[in-house]
Amino acid sequence: MRIDRIFARLDREPEPPKIEIPRMSGTRKVLFGSTLAFYLAIVWAVLVSSWLVLLDWKVMLFRAYEQWPELHAFLDYLVVLGQRGPTAVMVAAWLGWRSWRQHTLRPLLTLATSLLLLNVTVGAVKIGLGRLGPHYATQIGSAELYAGGDIFPSGHTANAVVTWGILAYLATTPRARRWLSVLSAVVALSVGATTVYLGTHWLSDVLLGWAAGLLILLALPWFEPLIGRAEAFVFAVRERWRSRGALVPAPAAVSAAAVPPGAPATVPAVLPGAVEPASGREPVSAGGGRYASARPASQAVPGHLQARPHAVRSERPSVAPAGSRRPPQPHKSGTHAPHATR
Repeated sequence: MRIDRIFARLDREPEPPKIEIPRMSGTRKVLFGSTLAFYLAIVWAVLVSSWLVLLDWKVMLFRAYEQWPELHAFLDYLVVLGQRGPTAVMVAAWLGWRSWRQHTLRPLLTLATSLLLLNVTVGAVKIGLGRLGPHYATQIGSAELYAGGDIFPSGHTANAVVTWGILAYLATTPRARRWLSVLSAVVALSVGATTVYLGTHWLSDVLLGWAAGLLILLALPWFEPLIGRAEAFVFAVRERWRSRGALVPAPAAVSAAAVPPGAPATVPAVLPGAVEPASGREPVSAGGGRYASARPASQAVPGHLQARPHAVRSERPSVAPAGSRRPPQPHKSGTHAPHATR
């Protein structure tokens, strides 16, 4: 499939609906600052092995999956809503349909930007602190830091906040934004609590995952100018691709009937790929026979291009000796030659 056909799907609606782009308002800045302070407090509490680390151990030793085993099967499926692969595919499919309908790449570019920020920020903290998970803990009461793990903060929780929260961020009406905000919050809280139930994360991992995902959603308006420039660049590339693939109209063929008598004949150029005839001249005979011209009167050749008449074989002086036994060849002339006498 050609790339211009793929981009042409964005042209189904001539006038895209007006999309309100969120801005970094004062309220959003306050929320971002308070969430950042909460994020740093969680990290500090784990680094100094404070009461939060002791709470992690108490929750882990409670072993919720043993207290309520009947919930295990259901929660094993619920935690998938926080996995990167399945959730990214589902949300990208929905946002791709919106991009097609609204003639804009902003939904897909916003999702890509948020996932990139998530990988960079959460991944860097995971690798830098190297905390081990509850199933791999070695010393009771220890924070299990710098041990080669990658559990802090919780990637499932942060991914659930960002992936489902992006739907509320991109909502086009206030009512849809409220409902989607509630839905994304419920999913993110459920996924975080499920990881604690299954024993795959400490409680502090989940708290830091919620804060990390919320920070990304709150910071997205700062990246809107970059998203707009990326969209303009993609559409500019599309226009260049279309102009490069435009077909050049072929020159119209000149009809011989349009040439007035007596005017110089113009020979049309041979188009690329066409087979040129072996001979451009047509034999013309003064007499009848099979060499007589079949050209209609409306397509008469100008006088200076007409061939001069020539005598047929029967009118030419004989060069053969008298009494030649060579049989006559009537097919080479318009009239029959007399039989030679023996």
